[in-house]
Amino acid sequence: MKSAQEDAYLEFVRARANALYRSAYVLAAGDTHLAEDLVQETLGRVYVHWKKVARADSPPAYAQTVLIRTFLTLRRRRSTGERPTGDMPDSAAPGQDTALRLTLMHALGQLPPRDRAVLVLRYWEGHSVEETAGMLKLSSGAVRSQGSRALGRVRALLGDSLSDLVAH
Repeated sequence: MKSAQEDAYLEFVRARANALYRSAYVLAAGDTHLAEDLVQETLGRVYVHWKKVARADSPPAYAQTVLIRTFLTLRRRRSTGERPTGDMPDSAAPGQDTALRLTLMHALGQLPPRDRAVLVLRYWEGHSVEETAGMLKLSSGAVRSQGSRALGRVRALLGDSLSDLVAH
C-alpha cells in the first residue's frame, strides 16, 4: 500500500475500531476474545480491499457489513465446539446496569447467529430494515419477520426477570 493510502487506512481504523468492537462484543454475546477476533478479521479484510473500501459511499457501513458477514461465516464454520470453561471477567463493568447487561448478553447468546445479527443491526446499531437487509443479503420482509421472531425469543428467554433488573 502507498503511504497516503496507508495513512488513510490507519485513520479509518483509529476512528472505527471501537465502534466495530462494540458491535462485535454484542454479536459475540459478551465473549471478548471472539469480539477481538471478529474485529481483527474485519480490519484485515478491509485492509486487503482498502482501495475499494475508500471509494465506497460509506466506508464505515462497508466495514460493518464485513463484520456481520465475518461473524455469520465464523458461526457456520465453527465445528470445533471450542468453548471457555467458565466466565472470568477481568473486572466488573462500571454502572448500575451490570445485571441487566449480563442478562441481555446471555439471552442474545441463546439466539441463532443470524437472529442475533438482525437484532444487533436493527436495535443496537440502529440501522433501517432496508440497510439491515442489504448487509445480510435478505429481503426487507425477512428482516422484519426474523427480527420479530428473535425479539419474541429474547422476551421468552428473559421472562419476568427483565422487569426485576430495570430500575424504576
